Amino acid sequence: MSCHSAPDRGPREGPQILLVGPPNVGKSVLFGHLTGLHVAVANYAGTTVELARGRGVFGGHEAAILDLPGIYTLSATNEAEQVATEILSRPADLVLVVADALFLEASLYLVQQVIDLNNPVVVILNRIDVARERGIAIDTERLARELGVPVVPTVAVRGEGLALLNQVIAGQLGEPPHRPSTGPGLVAHEPGGGGITDDHRWRRVEEIVRRVELRGDTKTSRWTRLADQLIRPWPGLPVALLVLAVAFGAIIGLGMGARQFLLLPVARGYLFPAIRSGVSALIAPGFFRNILIGEYGFLIKGIEWPFTLVLPYVVSFYLVISILEDSGYLPRLAVLLDGVLSRLGLRGSHTISLLLGYGCAIPGILSARAMGSHKERIILATLISLAVPCISQTGAIFALLAEGALVLVPALFLLSLLVMIVAGAVMDRLLPGTRSQVVFEMPVLLRPQVPVILRKLRGQVVHYLYDGALPMVAAVGVAAVLYETGVLVILARLLAPLVTGWLRLPAEAAVPLVLGVVRRELTVLPLLEMELSTLQLFVGATVGLFYLPCIAVMATLNREFGPRVAVRLLLLTTGVAFLLGGAIAQTGRLVGAL
Repeated sequence: MSCHSAPDRGPREGPQILLVGPPNVGKSVLFGHLTGLHVAVANYAGTTVELARGRGVFGGHEAAILDLPGIYTLSATNEAEQVATEILSRPADLVLVVADALFLEASLYLVQQVIDLNNPVVVILNRIDVARERGIAIDTERLARELGVPVVPTVAVRGEGLALLNQVIAGQLGEPPHRPSTGPGLVAHEPGGGGITDDHRWRRVEEIVRRVELRGDTKTSRWTRLADQLIRPWPGLPVALLVLAVAFGAIIGLGMGARQFLLLPVARGYLFPAIRSGVSALIAPGFFRNILIGEYGFLIKGIEWPFTLVLPYVVSFYLVISILEDSGYLPRLAVLLDGVLSRLGLRGSHTISLLLGYGCAIPGILSARAMGSHKERIILATLISLAVPCISQTGAIFALLAEGALVLVPALFLLSLLVMIVAGAVMDRLLPGTRSQVVFEMPVLLRPQVPVILRKLRGQVVHYLYDGALPMVAAVGVAAVLYETGVLVILARLLAPLVTGWLRLPAEAAVPLVLGVVRRELTVLPLLEMELSTLQLFVGATVGLFYLPCIAVMATLNREFGPRVAVRLLLLTTGVAFLLGGAIAQTGRLVGAL
């Protein structure tokens, strides 16, 4: 997986296929089926919008496939939609439009808009199984005749219809370029030209739906009734609390189990002794050996911290989030939390952004572009930077607090929630600006599909290895050099009075504060090597939670909001980290003295 500016298609690249459709219709699953594992993530030139790009083979034709941001219409209202619309306005070898069989009329409006651009089009009618369960039957052959383009019915999560889709794509790529028919009653036109109004297009879509869609009587299933109930305060709120508690417990339990009973025993019992023996046999005692296997040994800590301490929590976190996402529960949670988040200057839709922030702050911050005013984006970026730990940091905190008492974990996250509530309420009152209108799209509540979950989990773990583990390994290498040269000790000595006096931590705990400038989780992980009391563990985790954002997040904040906002957030997070950490430490000292 790579990240770079998306170049224009070169003359030797071959055919290019565009994949377009609304959110939550299975477009990403279809993209995974069409491209397999060979996918690159790139920023569209001149923007910070990421596009997924892969390659697929259809018959004897190899083609590049570009997964465009999810859109409902070609009337762009945000940067992501503008990028999708701009790409679609150019000539393409083939456009695959994913339509939702359950909401055919809304989908066909986008389909008709894309067809009117005069590129070759194939319509993928996905989720026909869900439509069938709701008593909806669609005559796909007649739909294809009405639209004048091929229509392929699919159930993406189960792989149904994908073999036929590959055949249709191969046939389209093998034919000479042609202009598709727009169906009876409409005349194709060049983008930007006249001749077709929205009213005409909607009337045409309504006519097509009446001709191809048959709705029969069906009893509402128990699963459907449950889905409707989950967006109401009762029983929605109790269910939400239960779901979050189970999710939290699963993340900790699975991660801790893999760490304590599998990864650490293997690493410390077999791998690390072998590494130490090999290095000791090849390199004489001194500077270079210490860099490799010393206090911050590159070959020891560079493996132990990212792979045996953090990775198990990364896997458990993304496993749980993928299940909640694939089931369609997350949008329902957003509806329930809209009232609460509105008091913090946010909307319920920002629940998704906050959850993304627990994976990585950067996508959490960027995701609000399409669903928030400037004021809401500032508030969201502040809350994520201040009190939402990324998955690497979360894994480090879990690993640290597990050394003390498990009750410290929920206590720390309750403190995090309290800080978010206070910070959001204060910023909502002080910052000028308006709130965005909230529109929720409620996908069907589905039973999670194991293959889809595993595919998502694999992609997220690979993403962590590239963007989380490797930078952490590099940071450990830098730390080892700085430590052995004495630079780290000198810098830490300057912070020692603050650390020992205010935070009441050992003097050597100043070293992680210096390392935290590079990677936030490095504020926490070195504390595992120290003999700390339960109170000191909680103080260290508190400082690590609220400490300054890592370099990559600071760069994102600077790019999105400018240097003034980035510097203010830097000062805010650092100040809150030391203020709360010291307050807890001093309160513990006073209570202990009573």
